[in-house]
Amino acid sequence: MADTAKRNLGPQIPTGHVLGEFSSYQDAIAMVDRLVAADFAANRISIIGLDPVLVEKVRSKLGYGRVVLSGAITGFWLGILLSLLLGVGIETTADGQLSYNPQQFAAVLVVSAGIGMLINIIRFAVTKNKRGFLSTQMPVASKYRVLVPDMDAAAALKALSAGGTE
Repeated sequence: MADTAKRNLGPQIPTGHVLGEFSSYQDAIAMVDRLVAADFAANRISIIGLDPVLVEKVRSKLGYGRVVLSGAITGFWLGILLSLLLGVGIETTADGQLSYNPQQFAAVLVVSAGIGMLINIIRFAVTKNKRGFLSTQMPVASKYRVLVPDMDAAAALKALSAGGTE
């Protein structure tokens, strides 16, 4: 009964012996790499990010040119997909032979690119006052701790002191 109650608690923050505290994630990964290289059990290691913040990196200005290009590319790819699925430009002649008309295929691609452009322009014009830029968001922590369960602390410290490099 106690086992099922423990499983239903959901994810928990690992506790144990802190092997190191770092200001960058790359430094924490370097310590984990050293432990793993020294044959320490990888599933016993945790990296904990402390004081998380959401960093939004602005990539570029969003204008009609970028919106039009994005819509055209999206429409073009959707046109290719639909054309291939529906067999646009492929016809059967009266004598049962297959014939291919590339102009029909190209026309569908041009029309679908135009529709994609139009949809993106309308969408951008409606929401233009909300955001005029493109950005990406990522969570970042101010500190990272590498820790192992208390019972494995001695083995982890021994692995680190042995160098852990090949």
